[in-house]
Amino acid sequence: MWFKNIKAFQLTQPLSLDDDDLERKLNEHAFRPCGSQDMATMGFASPFSQAGKSGTMFHCVQQRYWITLKKQEKILPAAVVNAELEEMVAKIEMETGAAVGKKAKTDLKQEIQTRLLPQAFTKNSYTHGFISLPDNLVVVDASSDGKAEAFLAMVRKAIGSLPVVPFTRHSLQSELTHWVTDATPDNIDLLEEAELKSADDTGSVIRCKNQPLDSDEISLHLSAGKLVQKVAFEYAESLSAIMCEDGAVKRIKFTDRIKEETDDVPKDQVEARLDAEFALMSAEITTLLNFLRDTLKLNDNDL
Repeated sequence: MWFKNIKAFQLTQPLSLDDDDLERKLNEHAFRPCGSQDMATMGFASPFSQAGKSGTMFHCVQQRYWITLKKQEKILPAAVVNAELEEMVAKIEMETGAAVGKKAKTDLKQEIQTRLLPQAFTKNSYTHGFISLPDNLVVVDASSDGKAEAFLAMVRKAIGSLPVVPFTRHSLQSELTHWVTDATPDNIDLLEEAELKSADDTGSVIRCKNQPLDSDEISLHLSAGKLVQKVAFEYAESLSAIMCEDGAVKRIKFTDRIKEETDDVPKDQVEARLDAEFALMSAEITTLLNFLRDTLKLNDNDL
């Protein structure tokens, strides 16, 4: 279990979780498959369910609570619906000699969707996240705000309260630009990838890969007033990622040094391996986020 993208949130007040109570509340909002007329359903599932294993509705390691949200969607291609709609409209117009109006087409389309839904294929997706009580952090494995907010909303609905704010509520352009132009924090090594954006109304964007960030080309763009939107970095020889100006951390890759720490767990012991991976991964991520919180001085400014 290795998160690839993280949207992080800070708890605005300490949260207390009782294991039995949490299990009951998550079960009250457990995932159920789509019914014949459901376009989509969403609910909680065991964190081990994606590996074909059953278990409790959460998994906890050192007060870091791993929670999984499962979503099932019906796949009903618009092309299929529209093709049937065209045939029905053409038939009606031929029989009546009158054009089919907009409202009638809408009703026909709804009728087609209702008829085809029970035959549609389904697609399952999972959103993983964890609540770290000692760090006052909620971390979601998501690259988009919508996916992260859906996870938070469901957890909040289940447990009754989840007082959080985004990990940062101001743009980190200035801080990331300082990393490139002046000095990087200890334990941060910049890699050869970044995105720069003009601060003026033109909004011009420069993206570079395999480009040393101390090169003359990059210096010219920065001197012209562009600010760093995203920058690739390695942290403490444990992971590499892209740091974004909105506080998101994307394209996370844990180093072999970290992943090798779970090599002694046999691959056929699925639960034990997932437990070891989550314990290691969540510890590294909270360490990184606490480091960023201190380095970027987010405690005082954003809470």
